[in-house]
Amino acid sequence: MPRTRRRRRPLLSLAVAGLLPLSALAGCANPGHGSADDDPTRPVTLRLWHGWSEKNEVKAVDEAIARFERRHPNITVKSTGNVTDATVNQALRAGGDEAPDVVSSFTTNNVGQYCSSGMWVDLDPFLRRSGLDKDAVFPRTLLDYSAYRGTQCALPLLADAYGLYYDKDAFERAGITRPPRTMSEFRDAAVRLTERGPDGSYRRVGFMPDFRLYQNSPDRFFGQWNPRYFDDAGKSRLAREPAAREFFATQRELIDAQGGYGPLETFRTTFGDEMSSQNAFLTGKLAMHLDGEWRGLMLDKAKPSFRWGTAPLPVPDDRPETYGRGYLTGTVVGVAHSSRHQNAAWELVKFLTTDTDQVVAFANALHNVPSTKAALASPRLGADPGFRTFLDIARNPHSAGMPPSVNGGQYITALQDFAYEVEAGKVPDLGRGLRALDRQIDDDNLQSEN
Repeated sequence: MPRTRRRRRPLLSLAVAGLLPLSALAGCANPGHGSADDDPTRPVTLRLWHGWSEKNEVKAVDEAIARFERRHPNITVKSTGNVTDATVNQALRAGGDEAPDVVSSFTTNNVGQYCSSGMWVDLDPFLRRSGLDKDAVFPRTLLDYSAYRGTQCALPLLADAYGLYYDKDAFERAGITRPPRTMSEFRDAAVRLTERGPDGSYRRVGFMPDFRLYQNSPDRFFGQWNPRYFDDAGKSRLAREPAAREFFATQRELIDAQGGYGPLETFRTTFGDEMSSQNAFLTGKLAMHLDGEWRGLMLDKAKPSFRWGTAPLPVPDDRPETYGRGYLTGTVVGVAHSSRHQNAAWELVKFLTTDTDQVVAFANALHNVPSTKAALASPRLGADPGFRTFLDIARNPHSAGMPPSVNGGQYITALQDFAYEVEAGKVPDLGRGLRALDRQIDDDNLQSEN
């Protein structure tokens, strides 16, 4: 499942290439108006738009729809896959009979826009009428990233958890008996696992800390510090966040300990595509690797030449009690404000997100983390140890996601761009740079609100 991670993004068709960006759409007024006066027991056809595109993914969606239709024989669901957020939002602005009733997104980054623009309806009234206590059903982190300023306009539909993949054979040869649990252990293990040829060139690095690699987006690694991005007034506070300096210092230590940014970046350019058979972890160029739960299924199919395992990412040295935490994100789903069948649409959303058997079956089919407390505890979940690591990360009370913002993921993009500059040594004064980053994020947010 693509979600916010950098894989299998649905392609944007030429027909929508000129659409407004999400940040612009968020500022547009008057989303298409629908109705919550429909009778969900009467015959109706719903349109579900989603981003899944690969054969096994579409099959899992179709099977979920079939389960729903057996329970609700009066409701027919027509699904459209491989749809981008930009396409969905343009359709919701336009409204009309062909617009979707139920919509899903692979990125939690845009929840703030969905809620603040009114394009996705507030689901709290539907939850109350259904007698569902969302705090009892969903883990808190997942609820937090599917709501914005008190509006629960989306619900979690499966989750992604990020952890550490490691080469057990390389660990054994290096005399390392277990995965590192603290950042200092992480740095030491990375050095011991790094191998060079006679000419000094890398054969393998212990861990590639460069933010441009595959899933190494800085927000995912930064999550191990559980930073506060915004203050109570909604202002960016990264320059006031001690964890920001610790995070960048830790990454710099990982870079320097393994040979420096230039040599590491040169080695990174030799890596194959993330989703190919030349993935750097799969080919043995990385001994440790940050990735999500889906990678295990891909490794099983690829049958690498080494034994591999999974573990939570290490945590800061002064917070050992938080070991087991990780970064969480996932797919979200909601009801379109323009839908004239919002009660029937809610029945589909409710089934997809809260029915334990459905959530477990969907999670197993897609090899993703289930998004309800009951499903996370189900004995019917995939039982292989590599996958269980990510279930434990999802259950961990210290795990965290990204806070929603009115401009969607624009502040995350700003953090990424800043992190690229920092790791390359182009930010001589980190404090000054962070203050400038705060101003940029605040200006972007203000522009989105006006």
